[in-house]
Amino acid sequence: MKRILFVCVENSNRSQMAEAFGRIHGGHDVEVYSAGSRPSGVVSQRAVEAMREVDYDLTTHASKSLAEVPDLEYDLVVTMGCGDACPSVRARRREDWAIPDPKHLAPAEFRKLRDMIEGKVKQAIADLGG
Repeated sequence: MKRILFVCVENSNRSQMAEAFGRIHGGHDVEVYSAGSRPSGVVSQRAVEAMREVDYDLTTHASKSLAEVPDLEYDLVVTMGCGDACPSVRARRREDWAIPDPKHLAPAEFRKLRDMIEGKVKQAIADLGG
C-alpha cells in the first residue's frame, strides 16, 4: 500500500482535486489524503462542479488541516505550488507541482487545470508503482 498526501494552503481546490484523482486512479493500492496549512474549512464549489463533470462527488470531502491527517510516513508528499514546505510531515519523497491557484480562473481554464492535476496524479501513482 502506497500513501500520498497532497498539500495546499486552503485545502479547497487543487489538493482536493488531486486527492480525488488519487482515489480514482489509485484504487485499493494507494491511500490518498489532502490537507492545508491554513485550511479554509470548505471545499470550493467550483472544484465540486469541476469534479462532478468527471463523475466524482467532491461533496464527500472536507477541508482539513495537516493536524487532521494520519501521522504516517508518506511515500509521496506533493505541495501544489503554494509555498508550503510541510516540515512536520514525514515523507520518502517530496515534490512541488507549481500549479497556479485556480480560484479566479475562468471555467475553461479551471477545467484545464483540473485535467493537468489528473495527469500529474496518474504519473505520480505510476512512478510509485501503484
